This record gives sequence, C-alpha cells and structure tokens, in this order.
Amino acid sequence: MQTMRTTQIDGARIAAVERIIRPHIRRTPAIEVDGGDFGMDSVRLIFKLELLQHAGSFKARGAFANLLTREIPKAGVVAASGGNHGVAVAFAARKLGIPAKIFVPSVASAEKIGRIREYGADLVVTGERYAEALAASENWIAQSGALPVHAYDQVETLLGQGTVGLEFEEQAPDLDTLLVAVGGGGLIGGVAAWYSGRVKIIAVEPEAAPTLAHAWRAGRPVDSPAGGIAADSLAPKRVGELMFPIAQRHVSSVVLVPDEKIQQAQEALWKVLRVASEPGGAASLAALLSGGYQPQPGERVGVLVCGGNTTAVDFSRRH
Repeated sequence: MQTMRTTQIDGARIAAVERIIRPHIRRTPAIEVDGGDFGMDSVRLIFKLELLQHAGSFKARGAFANLLTREIPKAGVVAASGGNHGVAVAFAARKLGIPAKIFVPSVASAEKIGRIREYGADLVVTGERYAEALAASENWIAQSGALPVHAYDQVETLLGQGTVGLEFEEQAPDLDTLLVAVGGGGLIGGVAAWYSGRVKIIAVEPEAAPTLAHAWRAGRPVDSPAGGIAADSLAPKRVGELMFPIAQRHVSSVVLVPDEKIQQAQEALWKVLRVASEPGGAASLAALLSGGYQPQPGERVGVLVCGGNTTAVDFSRRH
C-alpha cells in the first residue's frame, strides 16, 4: 500500500497540482550570486527565496494542494505543526473559507503562533515537541471528523511541495546540485520526486535533529532526537514513510550542520542578500558555510531558503 501511494508522487502529478494551486501561490524569486560573496570562490550560488511565499514558507504550496484537491467535511481541517505548516494551513483555510484547527507544541516560535492566530484559526498549544501536538490533533480528528492535513506524510502535501522544484527548474535549468533542508521530509521528498535524478540533491539537517540521517542508516524511518535551534521547523520525531523511498532513490547524501553554522548562515543571508531567514530556512546555506558540502570549481549550486517566519531582525530601532 505504501509503495502504491509513493508512486502517486511523480513529475506529471506535481505539474497537475501546480496548475491547480497556481492562482493561490506566489512564484518566488531565484537570484544568482557569486560564491565569493559567501567565501566560496569559483562557485555560482542560485538562491530560491521560498521564504517570500505566502505565509512565510514553502508550506503554503502543500496546504493549498490539500485544501483544493480533497473533499473537505463540515468540520473543516485540522493540522499539527512545529509552526510553519500550521501558519500555511491557517492562511489557506482563511483564503478558501474553511474552518481550521491547528495544534502546535510549546517549542513553536512566538512569531509562528502569532501568525496562526492572525489568520483566524482555532489554535491549541500543547506538548513540548511536534509528536505531542500530532497526537493531540489525532484525538481531535477522532472526535470531530475534521480532515487531517499532515505536515509531510501525505501524498497531496508532497505534490504541493514538489512544485518548488518545478518552479526552480524553470528559473535555473542548469543547476548541478540543490541543497534542501529536511524536517519531516515533505519538501525534499517532493522536490526530489520532481527532479528524479536530473540534479544532485543534498539533504541538510541540524546535528540535533538527524531524522533522515538516522533513517538512512537504519534503512527505514526511525525515531530520532528532536532538538536544536531549528526545532520548530526541522525536528519531527522521524521522517515520513512516503518521502523515504523517494530519498533512497534520488537524494545523494545527508549533511549534518551544527546550530552555530545555522546562525552564521542566517547572519550571512541578512548581510549579503538582506534576507531574514528563520533557522530552518538557513540550514541549506549552513551546509556550505560549515564545509559539510564542498562544491567543485565551477559548480552551480542551488540553495533553497525555505522559511522566513522569524523575529530575528529588530525593526523597532529608528537609527
């Protein structure tokens, strides 16, 4: 059954979903930068600024894919999230006039909690980590009959996230390598399914949340640590069942990055591009700054900056 569901995630279906969600999402910019600006001479970096997407992350794509292609009951939809998925589902539900209930753990950032409330969803903060919020959401589903919109282990979610790859390939058709941050794996699963080996895909995870790295060694998704600076976006208990066989086929390697390099990447993105990324959004660049991934001279490297729901930049000062 799982294998059959995985075969539903391919380029043709991603393209079909892209046509459905296109009126509701932004075509986010891609910008080419001399690697020397980040201390890497003879390398071309192409940043896909998906943090400029509606609701502040790529998650809006998967949210609209679910809400526009599945039958929605009277009870509406329910989602569990470290933060960004909840923001995205709340945003999409408001746009489409659908009731939404969102469960997030206490580790979710104040920025993300605030945006969920701003979009009008019924918000429940429960537990310390994503797994506990997910369990609470499952109890609510059983009581209410609401439609679950899973953050990463749902066919429609992966198809929606795969549209990032479709769009990026149109903008930068000659990439050699693409660096993608991993939490539950919905983004890298969808993107890797789109490219299907046409570029080298490198997974990037925080050292404190090595979900795909542990699954890779075990040969299947397994429970992993869920901590670190990006715990509100890149620290589920384990990667999704749907994305894992896709990763086995189309992801070249997994790079683990320390928290301090993620912070350094956030600072570098702000200094060079004036882009304010959350920690999870900056993890892909951290793979380069840490030396975890070392590109060859002349290599064209795509860097997916996937989220910007942060209060890291202080705009209260007037000088």
